[in-house]
Amino acid sequence: MKAVRGELWILTIALLLTAGGLVMVYSASSIIAQERFNDGYFFLRKQAVFAGIGFIVMILLAKIPYAAWRHLAYPSLLVSFLLLLLLCIPGFGATAGGATRWLRLGGFAFQVTEVAKLSLVLFLAAFLARREDRMGEFRKVFTVPLLFLGVMVLLVLRQPDFGTSVLLCAVFFLLFYLAGCRLLHLAGLLSLAVPAGLYVLFFESYRLKRILAFLRPWDHAQDLGFHIVQSFIAFGSGGLFGVGLGNGTQKLFYLPEPHTDFVLAVIAEELGLLGVSLLLVLFAVLVVRGFLIASRTGDRFGSILASGLTVLIALEVVINMGCAMGLLPTKGLPLPFVSYGGTSLVASLAAMGILMNISLSRREEGEARAGGAP
Repeated sequence: MKAVRGELWILTIALLLTAGGLVMVYSASSIIAQERFNDGYFFLRKQAVFAGIGFIVMILLAKIPYAAWRHLAYPSLLVSFLLLLLLCIPGFGATAGGATRWLRLGGFAFQVTEVAKLSLVLFLAAFLARREDRMGEFRKVFTVPLLFLGVMVLLVLRQPDFGTSVLLCAVFFLLFYLAGCRLLHLAGLLSLAVPAGLYVLFFESYRLKRILAFLRPWDHAQDLGFHIVQSFIAFGSGGLFGVGLGNGTQKLFYLPEPHTDFVLAVIAEELGLLGVSLLLVLFAVLVVRGFLIASRTGDRFGSILASGLTVLIALEVVINMGCAMGLLPTKGLPLPFVSYGGTSLVASLAAMGILMNISLSRREEGEARAGGAP
């Protein structure tokens, strides 16, 4: 019954977050959509379509044995590399906000990094599952994954997308830690990764300016600190209960792109501390259930895969919320299930489908063992 409850928890929370996200996307975007496209339902309609696609994908993946992904780990990684390379070719990539992160195929565009995130988790799960007896050997464990991670990070930085690059590295280190590699090896890699990350951070002047705006946002309230200052105002205006769904004012052309990266600010203003707290509880339960599924799975590949998918969602939540609350420098990462963005929504629901199958497979194995007992 615990396994069944685990699957129901994942499904229920995914439904609640997606449904709540649709409501908040409409609330945050209707005025902008009306002004830009003369259609207040423009963003809601598109997000609803992707929600439908995402749920179909989630249900299908919940029925596909997760062990099949072990054989697709390297091919999926290769596909993600090819897609990232296509962004470098003029005519394929769609540029917005100075970054080329969307691949345009015909009339359809999707964010390639969402595919890259999932493929990295799949690859690491398959690779680490085969290295269970060699976790203390640095060369055997780290050489190939570091090579692939380095190529992926370089391609993502070229877009440029520093936030996703940091996310990929964080997933890498956390999965190796959870898989049981030596802490000394991780510490050594971190001692090299941190200076490299700082160099990349300060290499471009606009990144340095963002750090300064993060440290002293009110001094840059009319330029680089504008986003976070408007987010602060939204949080402060919401109070305990909020001003009411649909009644927020920061989304009225004050808070830039309120339906994407800063949807949490709209939630804080309209639903208050209680609304944000409820959202935090839902994400916390989702993460706990994900790690419980990972810890109760006897198969090493399934355990690492469940951990990786959970870590990915958890880090995206922490980074997005941290940026919206001024705890982290502003980065263009969506809030899973909630922010507007079709590729992100489908990828998050796909991750939940795989997680549900891991839980289902564990239950079926347990029932099979029980049925065969004398």
